[in-house]
Amino acid sequence: MDWIFYLVAAVLLVACSIGAFLYGTARQKKIYNEKVGSAEVKAREIMDEALRTAESTKREALLEVKEESLRSKNELDREIRERRNEISRTEKRIANKEEALDRKTETLEKRENSLSSKEEGLKKKYAELDEKHSQITKELERVSEMTSEQAKEHLLKAVEDDVKKDAAKLVRDLEQRAKEEAAKKAQEYVVTAIQRCAADHVAESTITVVQIPSDEMKGRIIGREGRNIRALETLTGVELIIDDTPDAVVLSAFDPVRREIARVALEKLVVDGRIHPARIEEMVEKARREVDVKIREEGDKALQEVGIHGIHPELVKLLGRMYFRTSYGQNALKHSIEVAHLSGLMAAELGLDVRMAKRAGLLHDIGKAVDHEMEGSHVQLGAELCKKYKESQIVVNAVESHHGDTEPTSMIACIVQAADTISAARPGARRETIETYINRLKQLEEITNSYAGVEKSYAVQAGREVRVMVIPEKVSDADMILMARNISKQIEDEMQYPGQIKVNVIRESRVTDYAK
Repeated sequence: MDWIFYLVAAVLLVACSIGAFLYGTARQKKIYNEKVGSAEVKAREIMDEALRTAESTKREALLEVKEESLRSKNELDREIRERRNEISRTEKRIANKEEALDRKTETLEKRENSLSSKEEGLKKKYAELDEKHSQITKELERVSEMTSEQAKEHLLKAVEDDVKKDAAKLVRDLEQRAKEEAAKKAQEYVVTAIQRCAADHVAESTITVVQIPSDEMKGRIIGREGRNIRALETLTGVELIIDDTPDAVVLSAFDPVRREIARVALEKLVVDGRIHPARIEEMVEKARREVDVKIREEGDKALQEVGIHGIHPELVKLLGRMYFRTSYGQNALKHSIEVAHLSGLMAAELGLDVRMAKRAGLLHDIGKAVDHEMEGSHVQLGAELCKKYKESQIVVNAVESHHGDTEPTSMIACIVQAADTISAARPGARRETIETYINRLKQLEEITNSYAGVEKSYAVQAGREVRVMVIPEKVSDADMILMARNISKQIEDEMQYPGQIKVNVIRESRVTDYAK
């Protein structure tokens, strides 16, 4: 019986579940239908509102298009009216110009006809004048008993003398005026540059003296059978002079870098006290490294002092080598630094590129760093080095022309040439041998005495001036001016000298009489 109860209960439970499901389904369908109906109503409302808005927007857009079209039409009509007015004005101007041209053409035709008639009249008058000129010439030849060619030669000779005198006077006046103005400006620039640039100069030579503590050290430097001194001379390429000079050894060499290496090595050996070939080789190598460092430092120091940069490292090293190079006792690197400063100052006065002028001035003697080792003048070697290390053409030309070997092609090259002369020629900068000095004086007097009409000449002021006495009967005042110019040109072409040489030509006439 129990199972029947359970069966009935299960059937009732299933029936209840089915009924509940059907009821829930019907409820949800009703709710869905209500929601769908409400959504359709809202959708219709939204569509109606959208249609109304679109219609309104369409009407507004049409109105704006019409208004814009009307404005464009009005603007176009206005422009057309303006163009038509402008065309009308242009047509009127063209018509006026055509009328003016027609009037000018008529006037020119009348003038042309008038000129043609005048030209015919002039031709007739020219023919009459030629006939009269021939008659007058024949009459003059008859009266003067000279042909026209002879008269022309006589007149040309007289005019030539007058022109020569006038030309000499004009040359003298122009030269005097140009010299005064140029001298004034040049003095102003040069004095300003020199005042703002002052460099110390120390006279140096081709020998170096090394102090030693005692004469006993000389024997140790020489070594047994001279092996130490031979080793030192072989490794450094320097000659050691050991004589009776107390407490000193002299190093002699034309190459200043080798001489400096030998000096440093010898001083280290003297301080160390152990002197033998192996120790000498070690010290020489150490000294060579120290000198290389010193060369680099001096090159960098020169660049810093002048205030330029961007120079190739090899050129910087060569600048440092010039620290040990001298010319007539003047240190080459200090001379180059001074030339760089002077060039920069003068370039600033003239409104030129100061940095380029300093660069050219610093590198103008760079060939002196290698002229001990390579063939050629320092000018040629310096130009080749600047080209090799990509320096500008202005710098290359300044190096080539600073001694007048090549024509300068820029103002900076002329400035470097002048600065080099100033640095080398000012008092105390260089030392000359007595032989060079005497040869220059002798050559000056030989040049001046070679001219016709020169009585005697004197080189004075240490060769800075030459005074030429001429014979008054043979040399006129006009010839004297030309002679001074020719002598100056010959001196410039044939001689080498620092600074400038003044040429004074003196013509003096004296008349003496006695009252008895």
